[in-house]
Amino acid sequence: MERTVVVRPEQRETAHVRRSIDYDSFGPDDVPVLDDGDEERATEIAWNVAVSDDYADTEPRVVLTVEEVGRAGHGLVAHLTPGMARRLRDALRRALREIGEDPGA
Repeated sequence: MERTVVVRPEQRETAHVRRSIDYDSFGPDDVPVLDDGDEERATEIAWNVAVSDDYADTEPRVVLTVEEVGRAGHGLVAHLTPGMARRLRDALRRALREIGEDPGA
């Protein structure tokens, strides 16, 4: 069951929001063999989407972490403003349409 946490502006000084939204990890069977003649597979990755307002400006952001499976703590972390997150969402929808898939709601 999902729970929504509402933090009033007067609480922002002391109450920080950090919450994981979704996570997935790609195993060997989830990544394709690359077309480079070496039978090499694409890198197995794990990704996590979270929300946080633990910043000096206390503005909430969407946090996207992408890292190689087995190398936790060595990945890339994007701290996305709402506008940046919407742009990424739009790009993913357009990419799905480009490969003939339903982009969903």
